[in-house]
This record gives sequence, structure tokens and C-alpha cells, in this order.
Amino acid sequence: MDFSLSTEQIRFREAVRQFTAREIAPAAREMDERGEFPHELFRRCAANGYFGLRYPESVGGMDADFLTYCLMIEELAAGSLALASIVAMQTLMGTDLVFRFGTDEHRARLIEPALRGEKIGTIAMTEPDFGSDLGGITTRAERSGEGWVLSGRKMWITSATVADFFSVAAKTDPDAGFKGIDFFLVEKGMPGLSVGRRIEKLGVRASETSELILDDVFVPADHLLGAQGAGFRNLGAILTQIRVMTGALALGLGQAALDASIRYANERVQFGKPIATYQAVAHKIAEMGTRLEAARTLVYRAAWDIDQGRRDNTLASMTKLFATETANFIADECTRVFGSYGFAMEYDAQRYYRDARFLLYGGGTSEILRTMIARDLAGGR
Repeated sequence: MDFSLSTEQIRFREAVRQFTAREIAPAAREMDERGEFPHELFRRCAANGYFGLRYPESVGGMDADFLTYCLMIEELAAGSLALASIVAMQTLMGTDLVFRFGTDEHRARLIEPALRGEKIGTIAMTEPDFGSDLGGITTRAERSGEGWVLSGRKMWITSATVADFFSVAAKTDPDAGFKGIDFFLVEKGMPGLSVGRRIEKLGVRASETSELILDDVFVPADHLLGAQGAGFRNLGAILTQIRVMTGALALGLGQAALDASIRYANERVQFGKPIATYQAVAHKIAEMGTRLEAARTLVYRAAWDIDQGRRDNTLASMTKLFATETANFIADECTRVFGSYGFAMEYDAQRYYRDARFLLYGGGTSEILRTMIARDLAGGR
């Protein structure tokens, strides 16, 4: 087993790292304070080819492997978790189902412009009363003439305020649980589709999140993404990637918090010495660094596994669980290294702490993941 980085991957990572240091990190605090979708940085990421990284050249992508994609996500998240999460939505969850199951016309009209940053896509699954229990969603899709009529309400929809198209989860068979879930392409401007209230969040504030309302929205038959009844299975094909990608987001934030802790510990003097020389602080930094490296190894291994054509859902769940919990641990320890200044808005420590909480929810909460991992291990591998 060899998932070491190639020369090309190392060069690409360095290019993204330089872009992040030059363009993203200096704007991160203002993005957080404004709490608005960062259109300009979004376009710059598109111009660098980031949106098409994991897509084939036939639609304007770069046909890169998944480990390279995770390297990009990690480096962007080190500059701003909010921007990195927007990029993740645009490059994975928000476009994948339309790319795989849409028509040639959909790919030409929506996916290719999305990879150029000219259109914005997102996914709409969560509802006010159903998050982890996707099988319990109440949004309905009923046949009507040459298409479907969708009715329901979605919650926590990333980029809904600016999105041009949505992959919406709805029940075509209310009594079939997960097997009754399908995804539909819904486009901005369709009658009955509206964006509801915007959700003010603790962290990743530049990633606008809102509710989405579907009031008898008619979509043509070819807007059903995949065969009827296969929606949850089709989502499962990328769920492994989503969890590993979330682990990569966690790596970037964890690295940023660790770097800030080291800088501050070397600069802050107490009792005549930098606090980095005191064992209590040094041990914190050692623990932060050790856990981060363990998480990085897990993320890279899981990404490499995907590139070998394997879909290990248990490994992906472990990756997401460990990496995101590690990021939260590091962000918390960062505020402790900063002491009272970790509570001050003028320092980034508090933003890392707030942003890290975002990682715990998407792709499965830690509690759900632990249940799944235990079940998988008990059943044998």
C-alpha cells in the first residue's frame, strides 16, 4: 500500500497553498464579519480550475484523482473553512448528481458553466424535522402529466440564496423509507420555488445557509435524476467521498489553528519567557500536532482507497469522525493557548473554534457515525 504524494500532487498542493495565503487567508476575517457569499473569491477559485478538478475533461474538468481533490480542499480550508465549504458544495454534492444522471442538455447548460463558476449548484436534503433520518423526509414528488410536482420544505441548504440549480431529495413512494427517495433537478425561477429565511449561524458565516420552499413545483420528467427508487443508492455512491472530503476540511482548519497556536506561544511572554517553553503549553501543542497527523494519515489513506476503486464506507465514517473531532479538539486547545485573547474577536482563535463546530454535522453526526461504525465492526469486515 502506497498513498504517498506524487511530484505533481506536491506541486499542485503548493500552488493552492500559495493562492490561499495570498488571496483567501487575508480576506477570511472580513468574510466572517460580513457573512455574505464571497462572489469574487468564488470566481477566482473557478478561474484556477478548482471546480472541475474531479470532473472529466469532457465537461471542462481536469480529471484529477480524489486524493488531489482532498489536497485542494485541505489547503483552502486552512485559509477559510467557509470558502472551502462553498467550493466543496460546488465541486461535489451540488453538481455530482446532475452530472451523472442529468441529460446531455443539463450538463451543457448547467454543469459546464458551474465548473467555470458561471452557475452555482447545491443539494437540498435536510428538512426542519429530518436531518440524520433521511428516510423520514416529507417532501413529496407526485407524477403529473409529463413530469413531477414537488411539495415540501428544506432546511440548512448551503448557497440556496445564490444557487441556480438544486438537487432536491423527495419521496416518490411515501411508504418505502430510503427506497422511496429520489432526487430531482430543480432550477431557479421555476414557479413555486422560493428561498425562505436565511439561517444566522455561529460559524462559516460566509457560506450562506437558508431554507428552501417547494410549493407545487412542476419539473419535467427528465429532471428525475436517475431511475425511480434509486435515489438513496445513487447518493451512496458519493457519500464515501463526502465524508472523506469533510475530513479534508477538518485537516485544513486544524492546521490553521495549530499554526496560530505555535506562533502565539512563541510570541507571548510570561514570567520572562515565551509560553511555548512551559511544559503545559508545549504538551498542548504536541498533542494537537500528533492528533492532526493521525487524522491526515487517515484522510489520505481513505482518499487513496477511493482512487483504487474501493468504496469502504466504514473507513470513510471513521475518517470523518476522527478528523472532525480532532479539528474541534485543536480549535478548543487553540483558544486555551491564547488564554483570554482566545475570547477576543480580534484574534482568529475564536473563529477557528466557531467554524469547527460546522464540521460535526454534515455527512453524519459523530453520534450517528459511531453507531454505524460499531454496527459494521460487529458484522465483520
